[in-house]
Amino acid sequence: MGWSGLKNGKLLREAAAQFDVFLTVDQNIEFQNNISTITIAVVVLVRRTNLLSALVPLVPEFIEKLPRLTAGTVTYIGR
Repeated sequence: MGWSGLKNGKLLREAAAQFDVFLTVDQNIEFQNNISTITIAVVVLVRRTNLLSALVPLVPEFIEKLPRLTAGTVTYIGR
């Protein structure tokens, strides 16, 4: 998407223009940005590592919560 150089709030604003949910492993995202002003729901996957094999088990919970996610909020999965 050409977003490799985007950081923090600018990345979230770009994502919000095209998507409904921003999925990340960055557990500090809500402290680095004012999420309540962004028109996208943020989901943080929490594991000791960001290896795909560690994150895949969180997918069922993510899918279950997906219909109830709201813009401007952060939801943690795996805490």
